[in-house]
Amino acid sequence: MDLYIPLIALGVLAFAFAAGSVVMASFTGPKRWNRARLDAYECGIEPTPQPVGGGRFPIKYYLTAMLFIIFDIEIIFLYPWAVAFDRMGMFALVEMVLFIAAVLVAYAYVWRRGGLEWD
Repeated sequence: MDLYIPLIALGVLAFAFAAGSVVMASFTGPKRWNRARLDAYECGIEPTPQPVGGGRFPIKYYLTAMLFIIFDIEIIFLYPWAVAFDRMGMFALVEMVLFIAAVLVAYAYVWRRGGLEWD
């Protein structure tokens, strides 16, 4: 149980910081509401009226974000391997070559299908 005390202390500290930040923001934040504050803000672009059903949103944005996340996660797997490469031997080298080959096949497929083209 002694091994979990620092972890529990960190969790309590994180919760206290989050709760304290919310409470302090309610005391120190501005209390005046105006039209500009209540408007939607999208990276400096004025919002345009949307149809009642919400309209259609291009799926390219979602696909690009998903591809970015997938390739980022695959690259994250390379870091521990690079750090411990000298201790793992030939088996790890073969496994990483297979992993990189799978990543490159997926990348080539996405590239060929036009998933990386921004219209």
